[in-house]
Amino acid sequence: MREIVAVDIGGTHARFAIATIEDGKVVTLGEDTTLKCAEHGSLALAWETFGRSLNRALPREAGIAVACPVNGEILKLTNNPWIIQPSQLASRLHLDNFVLVNDFGAVAHAVAQVDSSHMKHLCGPDIDLPTEGAITIVGPGTGLGAACLLRRSDRYFVMETEGGHLDYPPLDELEDKILSALRLRFRRVSAERIVSGPGLTNLYEVIAEMQGWPITLRDNRTLWKNALDGSDTVAVAALERFCLSLGAISGDLALAHGARGVVIGGGLGLRLADSLGHSGFAERFVAKGRFEAMMTEMPVKIITHPQPGLFGAAAAYAEAHP
Repeated sequence: MREIVAVDIGGTHARFAIATIEDGKVVTLGEDTTLKCAEHGSLALAWETFGRSLNRALPREAGIAVACPVNGEILKLTNNPWIIQPSQLASRLHLDNFVLVNDFGAVAHAVAQVDSSHMKHLCGPDIDLPTEGAITIVGPGTGLGAACLLRRSDRYFVMETEGGHLDYPPLDELEDKILSALRLRFRRVSAERIVSGPGLTNLYEVIAEMQGWPITLRDNRTLWKNALDGSDTVAVAALERFCLSLGAISGDLALAHGARGVVIGGGLGLRLADSLGHSGFAERFVAKGRFEAMMTEMPVKIITHPQPGLFGAAAAYAEAHP
């Protein structure tokens, strides 16, 4: 059994924890430490702050998840001042080995390794995720993350994708109008223009304009609060459209991946757990014409692990360095 550092770096926060791994699996994930990226000049400085908080030398192995594609010599994260150079990480963080993975790829690794107690049933048959075949992982947060997990015998493979940048698929007259309105703002309307944290603002503003009502909620955090607690009628209508669209897009991705199960993750996945269950998500998910019967047989879960990014970063390293 070995100790490693697990790191999950987002646009605003970086989370650190000590994990133990054995035989390619995560055995334990310690208490996490969350640091604001803006308060630390670099990943190396945040790394040292974490080590000092533990008053110990950090392990020389690490799994690191970052909220951007991980190919290239320089990684830049949206809304994060840090610049990460993969070729310099080992020397600057005093590591012998490390694995760098996209943040949603990390969620897919978490799906592969967490036990079923961390999966909440959403729709479809109430059965465990398949042990063979493909599983689609999709989730809204700052953007719309998507990945594919392929299970084969006692191994698994994670394919990071940019599925959130597929075209937004309108499915009724209202969504046709939403798409037309958003085309005036964006050169191209991708799925994450609708199904993401900022996407709710786009929906809210367009629906308010259609109604001829004033746009009163300018702050995205307040908008989400009012949508979830039902205190603003237009915000609630926007959230209803959000859930419908998430169902449609999740089903599209599952078809494209040849999936036998789907997991909803992302920064908003768990927050939406109660809303999705009584929205039109399930109806839109299965509404795939000739493939509707197949879609109804597909289990859809929400991952409920409190730190799937950290757990997945550790799992990615454990799988690569058993």
